[in-house]
Amino acid sequence: MEVYLDNNATTKIDPLVFEEMKPFLTDVYGNPNSLHKFGAGTHKKMAEALDYLYEGINANDADDIVITANATESINTVIKGIWIDKILNGEKKHIITTEVEHPATTAACKFLESQGVAVTYLSVNEEGVIEAQDVKNAIKEETALVSVMWANNETGKIFPIKEIGAICKEAGVPFHTDGTQAIGKIPVDVQACNVDYMSFSAHKFHGPKGVGGLYIRKGFKLTPLLHGGEQMGGNRAGTVDVASMVGMGLAMKLATSPMALAYEENHVRKLRDKLEAAILEMPETIVIGGTSNRTPNTTLISIRGVEGESMLWDLNQNLIGASTGSACASEDLEANPVMNAFGSDSELAHTGVRFSLSRFNTEEEIDFAIEQIKKAIIRLRGISSSYAYAPASHASGL
Repeated sequence: MEVYLDNNATTKIDPLVFEEMKPFLTDVYGNPNSLHKFGAGTHKKMAEALDYLYEGINANDADDIVITANATESINTVIKGIWIDKILNGEKKHIITTEVEHPATTAACKFLESQGVAVTYLSVNEEGVIEAQDVKNAIKEETALVSVMWANNETGKIFPIKEIGAICKEAGVPFHTDGTQAIGKIPVDVQACNVDYMSFSAHKFHGPKGVGGLYIRKGFKLTPLLHGGEQMGGNRAGTVDVASMVGMGLAMKLATSPMALAYEENHVRKLRDKLEAAILEMPETIVIGGTSNRTPNTTLISIRGVEGESMLWDLNQNLIGASTGSACASEDLEANPVMNAFGSDSELAHTGVRFSLSRFNTEEEIDFAIEQIKKAIIRLRGISSSYAYAPASHASGL
């Protein structure tokens, strides 16, 4: 049996989405910017896809949603656009973010620091989230942007976006949130939360890879990251990948419907909790950040005496996919930065394993995964030089 439990890295494309995309890969292939019927034939479905995107996040008609290649591009567009528009001209010189953002945000902010921009990295509390008050306290007269993720990609912890949005609005500071790990898992409403910019990727909610979006509130223009054409209202040059845009639109509709969100909250959460509870039956295992205030599909578990990479090797041999953290940093064998942010000791910071489920997981898969995970813990602790463990004493737990 194959069991995929790495859905925060990417998701299986929904078969309905794939079917929706196929005509635009083979039959309706015109450039959407062309005036002839081959190009114009794409417009109806592109408009429909945009409608689905607007509805899925509750954007207003006057707002913009720019189609990008992924959330990484969207994030860089916001952070570097603010740098060009607000910082290089001397108007502002400060950005606020957190210690646990996705590498796209962190790396972009580090780049700006190399250019002389002041960046404040807010730390998380014992539950793995930042306090809205800390954002308020960090805002200065020269603050050009606040960028805080909606949900953490490793722990699933949900940040106080509505409160932060209200604080930024009152202070007159643009607010960007990385909504990548929130869409399709919890309700996302950019109006209710006073979000000015939001980035997202289709492949995180069962859409295709290689396409994402950037929400821009009316009145919050940015210098484009890419120049060379007037596509997307001049906000992003380059011919739109129509098939992927159409796929992302339908994926958004399917993932954000009340029925889909209810399924995440009930069925997916139930499977996640079953997996988590079974692992926590093993001694010296903990959920990083605790079990409250999380997306329904994610758990980051520390297993003392078991390095995350070793666990992934064992699981992979049994055709189970999991992760030690963000796939965008998977080649980096440094200790998990989220666990470092919690103040974990050097040994514990290497022991985190992330399991992230989706609506396509089954209870049979979870039962199989539990069996193999427990076996792997016993085996790896048995050969660990730093963990005194007697496998026989826990054999009955399998």
